[in-house]
Amino acid sequence: QAQLAESGGGAVQAGGSLRLSCVASGGSFSAYAMGWFRQKPGKEREFVGTLIMSYGRAYYADSVQGRFTLSRDNDKNALYLQMNSLKPEDTAVYYCAAAMYASLDYTRERQYAYWGPGTQVTVSS
Repeated sequence: QAQLAESGGGAVQAGGSLRLSCVASGGSFSAYAMGWFRQKPGKEREFVGTLIMSYGRAYYADSVQGRFTLSRDNDKNALYLQMNSLKPEDTAVYYCAAAMYASLDYTRERQYAYWGPGTQVTVSS
C-alpha cells in the first residue's frame, strides 16, 4: 500500500518562502501525476498544482501561478512545492496527492488515489 508523507510546513511572514516536500513509499509506487491541494480554515479543499511525473509538465491554480513552483525527483518518488511571495491567504493545510492514471482534469480530488496526512502552512501579515 503506497503512502505519502509531507514535510516542510511551518510559519512564515508574508513575502517569505517555504518549500514543501512529499515522498511516496510502499511497494513499486509509480504515480502518473503528483500534486498539492490545500484546505483553508472553514473552506473546502482546493487544487494548488500538479506535475506530470514522466515529462515534468506542471499545472497551477490561478491563485498561485507565478509564485509557486513544482519539481520532482523521480528516483526518490518525491515531489516538491517551492512557495515564494507567500500571502496570508495561503495559510492552509497542504496535502500531497498522487494520481495513478492520466486525466483530463487534475483539479478534481477524485483523480487522486493516494493522499498524505497534510502539513500546516501559516503565513502572518
